[in-house]
Amino acid sequence: MSEACIVGWAHSPFGKLEDIDVEQLIARVARPAIDDAGIAAGEVDGVFVSNFNSGFSRQGFPSSLPMQSVPELRMKPAVHCENACASGSAAIHAARDFIAAGRGRLALVVGAEKMTSASSAQAGDHLLSASYRAEEGDTPAGFAGLFGRVAEAYFERYGDQSDALARIAAKNHRNALDNPYAQLRRDLGFDFCRTPSDGNPFVAGPLKRTDCSPISDGAAALVLADVETARTLRRAIRFRAASQASDFLPMSRRDPTWFEAGALAWRRALDTAGAALSDLSFVETHDCFTIAELIEYEAMGLAPRGQGARAALEGWTEAGGALPVNRSGGLKAKGHPVGATGVSMHVVAAMQLAGEADAMQLPSPTLGAVFNMGGVAVANYCSILERYR
Repeated sequence: MSEACIVGWAHSPFGKLEDIDVEQLIARVARPAIDDAGIAAGEVDGVFVSNFNSGFSRQGFPSSLPMQSVPELRMKPAVHCENACASGSAAIHAARDFIAAGRGRLALVVGAEKMTSASSAQAGDHLLSASYRAEEGDTPAGFAGLFGRVAEAYFERYGDQSDALARIAAKNHRNALDNPYAQLRRDLGFDFCRTPSDGNPFVAGPLKRTDCSPISDGAAALVLADVETARTLRRAIRFRAASQASDFLPMSRRDPTWFEAGALAWRRALDTAGAALSDLSFVETHDCFTIAELIEYEAMGLAPRGQGARAALEGWTEAGGALPVNRSGGLKAKGHPVGATGVSMHVVAAMQLAGEADAMQLPSPTLGAVFNMGGVAVANYCSILERYR
């Protein structure tokens, strides 16, 4: 079996972009990622496109869209991967499997989403397609309402966590100042994030606007290579482990205060990597809402169940803390164009390990992790990455 390495990447800004459709977003990153890898476009053996859509675009069937701007990809096998907010990681896993099966040496993965053309009400309804419609389809405030229920259940069981959520929001906004791709590059500070106001109203349950990731447009792409090919290229970031665990779709069948499948994905990845959490230099985790990041601290094993607040309040996850989390600003401040998110998370992790993260760069990282989640902890992906060359 041939392992895969990330050998090139590209990333658009996230936010309200002028690109009119997903095709244009894909064009922003597809060829630049290939060029960054130092290969010819014709050498790519397979194409994997991540796009959630669910009504955001009238253009379904996006697998061949990279060929519009990179015609050398014509006649290559191309597929569309969708797994809600974890669609990007689903595409990366499919590309890794393609390489591991010996079907090709090089694969292009592109994630893109155009969301801001939809109204707030339309966007909320489109995103609820990642929920169990039969029970959750009429949730007020859309996906924020679902995570508002998670926060309410967590607060009821473990006490008011508003200080911790505000610390998480403030941290990620502060980190985003150093990320040129981030949508919300504003240091809002703890007091603003903690205090309800006209500028920071409650959105759902105890969640305020600063607890929620924004609606975003954007794209990211990466090139995977087998190890033998990666040795011939200028740099390579190797997957030491990659795991997936999926849970019931209805929230009614799960404990909302515990991301059980997420914890299993983490455990499997660390076991495969032969690593402990303390070996990691950083984590990029799926903070679609601040309560998600808080519970993910517990799922990854950084804190016991019910004690995730300590990691935020005691500074463990700050840029200079014991385990920096979301140095990129995370989904919370970097933005969350759904189909692009998982690819973006792997790109910024690879940049860190390659020493190419510029203002975001951490000192000498050796091992990093990505946790990407679809739905309310339904599709859970964890990657452990290290520099290969």
